Amino acid sequence: MDIRLSLNEISDEQILSMKAGDNLLLSGVLYTARDAAHKRMCEDFEKGNGFPFDIKGKAIYYAGPCPAKPNEVIGSCGPTTAGRMDAYSPLLLDNGLKVMIGKGGRNQSVIDAVVRNRCLYLGAVGGCGALIADCIKKAEIIAYPDLGTEAIRRLLVEDFPCTVLLDAYGNDFYKTAQEIYQKN
Repeated sequence: MDIRLSLNEISDEQILSMKAGDNLLLSGVLYTARDAAHKRMCEDFEKGNGFPFDIKGKAIYYAGPCPAKPNEVIGSCGPTTAGRMDAYSPLLLDNGLKVMIGKGGRNQSVIDAVVRNRCLYLGAVGGCGALIADCIKKAEIIAYPDLGTEAIRRLLVEDFPCTVLLDAYGNDFYKTAQEIYQKN
């Protein structure tokens, strides 16, 4: 059974109730940012300029959408490999980011930051960018337009499917799923 989660009102109680392996349907606002945007966000923050949007309580989707075709909101919008953001994620989580969405495993410093800050890392299915695009109802570039497809976008999503890959307790679905599989 899928759990519906409003990205506009993420509470600590909701995050703490999620377990690795839970399937979610997200609705509300999330932001896209890939490696180039993460690098620039962190550099700007370190220089004292802050982040280009208020990250507190927000979700970032690791995606660089393709351009929209005529009469479409957005082009294909699949997840990118999360490990490319590992160097930047702890800083964002320590400053209020609550949800990250991508694909693939995370390093120990990210896992520690997820636990320390009571956050979630969610997985979107790679290779399904065209289907995911159907969940996106509105898209607008809000920062770093010079980065092209890697510019930061504000997306309004409805029933965006994800799976909890890392829960707030540090449980890693990639590891627990392997353990379950090996027992069977």
